[in-house]
Amino acid sequence: MRPQKIHLIGICGTAMASLAGMLKGRGFEVRGSDAAAYPPMSDFLDSLGISVMQPFSEENFAWQPDLVVVGNAISRGNVELEHVLDRRLRFTSMAQLVYDEFIQRHQSLVVAGTHGKTTTTSMLAWIFQVAGREPSFLIGGIAENFGSSFAVTNGCEFIIEGDEYDTCFFDKGPKFWHYFPDAVALTSVEFDHADIYRDLEAVKWAFKRLVNLVPKRGVIVAWDGNENVSECVERALCKVERFGFAEASDWRIVDLQHQPDLTQWKVLRNGAPWAQFEFSLAGDYNVLNATAAAGIAANYGIAPEVIANALATFKSVKRRLEVKAEVDGITIIDDFAHHPTAIAATLNALRSRYNGRRLVAVLEPRSNTLRRNIFQHELVRSLAKADEVVLASVFFKTTDSLSPEERLDVDAVIKDLIRRGVPARQLANADEIAAALGPELRSGDVVALLSNGGFGAIYEKLPQSIRAHRER
Repeated sequence: MRPQKIHLIGICGTAMASLAGMLKGRGFEVRGSDAAAYPPMSDFLDSLGISVMQPFSEENFAWQPDLVVVGNAISRGNVELEHVLDRRLRFTSMAQLVYDEFIQRHQSLVVAGTHGKTTTTSMLAWIFQVAGREPSFLIGGIAENFGSSFAVTNGCEFIIEGDEYDTCFFDKGPKFWHYFPDAVALTSVEFDHADIYRDLEAVKWAFKRLVNLVPKRGVIVAWDGNENVSECVERALCKVERFGFAEASDWRIVDLQHQPDLTQWKVLRNGAPWAQFEFSLAGDYNVLNATAAAGIAANYGIAPEVIANALATFKSVKRRLEVKAEVDGITIIDDFAHHPTAIAATLNALRSRYNGRRLVAVLEPRSNTLRRNIFQHELVRSLAKADEVVLASVFFKTTDSLSPEERLDVDAVIKDLIRRGVPARQLANADEIAAALGPELRSGDVVALLSNGGFGAIYEKLPQSIRAHRER
């Protein structure tokens, strides 16, 4: 029997809140619960008229839902999850319900990879929208062209960000196994999510299984600049096309030009001129992302001139090289940093966009990868691309099980940076950082705020500190 009343445990997570909105749009009665409702998702849910009950409690089930969706952040011991299990209530995961209710009768276009998923998914959705295809989509961020992280339409394609993180307490496989793709854009494969993957081999195994789900009639468009990606696609039974800068690339990027406000490049398809693209985004990695999206779109019959128009009008995604403030000639950038490779790409992009300006990197080691010391030396190499570095303390989680031996050694990172000639220091939190940096920054500086979380509201506190110092 199809459920009519659906309760989401952990509704304020980005993906869960988006799912709640999708279900509400489908006519379901939707409510949810969380430890505490917090912006921006609490505001988003309120705008949709979706009730958020807090804190977690058995009493939140008094409305007698037909189905319970358990978020992947919910573990055994949670009072609501224990209630669901004790009462044998019907429950499922977010990923499974997304497939059952939204993807199953569509072409499933999955964007996967350690880096670039959110931006590439947003680009692909916008290309299909400009082409008049009215795609449904689910993205792990707010796509600025749509002003939303999701859409449910009558179009034939469902475009989804394929997350390799685990699915739920009872399903420790990655979410993207549930999406049964007809097409995959594979941007990169590296060791990440050290809290759930034991090593790189485990990560590659997850991606190889995703590749194995693509039917023979399907297509994979995969980056050709990474051995791990090559290994993951080498046994695919469908068509595989590679994109990148290599001479043998099926989708080869040439004549790349970075200008102060514009990035331009050409694409050769199988060695022949195919398209010329431009957009306002910075960085080689965004050119790769866009070329991957173009490759998928072309395989679905979208003409290169339509793709070019879409990319030229593509805005970006919230928290991806997002300019948060311009204060007295100081530019403050917010970027979703979760891995040393992504940090290096971000800083390189800022170098190309703000050539000649002093670049200050401010990092909160918050992701489950950055909180550990497994990439400590790689992190130093990435941060050394800045002119000055400030590190906050390693983010502490209430459920923290990291031993001191596993935790990132911030002091060692700072010493290594100083040995490389990069001024570096540790300031414990957003308040200390804002208070110290505000008076020091000067016109022309570019500040990259790097975190995959709220970072103590530093995005508001640092501009306030700068303004307060200037007004004295």
